[in-house]
Amino acid sequence: MAQDLFFKKELIKELRRIVTMMKKEENLDKKLYLFSAAYGIAARTYRYSFSGDYLISEYVLNTSYGVIREQIKGIKSGDSCVEINNLHFEKIQEGLGLLADAFERDESILEPLEKILIVAFSTSGAGNYLKEKGMLTL
Repeated sequence: MAQDLFFKKELIKELRRIVTMMKKEENLDKKLYLFSAAYGIAARTYRYSFSGDYLISEYVLNTSYGVIREQIKGIKSGDSCVEINNLHFEKIQEGLGLLADAFERDESILEPLEKILIVAFSTSGAGNYLKEKGMLTL
């Protein structure tokens, strides 16, 4: 039990550190790099103290990172249809902060993860189209 609490506290502390570092960083590539640490700490946590919430968090964070990474690759190769800017990362930072809060308070992680996943989806072709139509807002 004490071991589980230790790893939970480490997860919360690391999520908050990631948010702080992302806020200080101006380069979008570096922000994405820092965001990748979020799924990393979630994966390390469930390896030592398994919880379905940790597993779901790692999956959503990893998937979100991958979607955004692919879009950034597309932008760099000349695809200018979907733009990624600071607002996307501000919303991810907000979601990560809320995720840390949810773990700390033993509350549902669904809303924070949903916020992060919606941001990632908005960088895809389909998500950006829905954003342009006004159906999806950040």
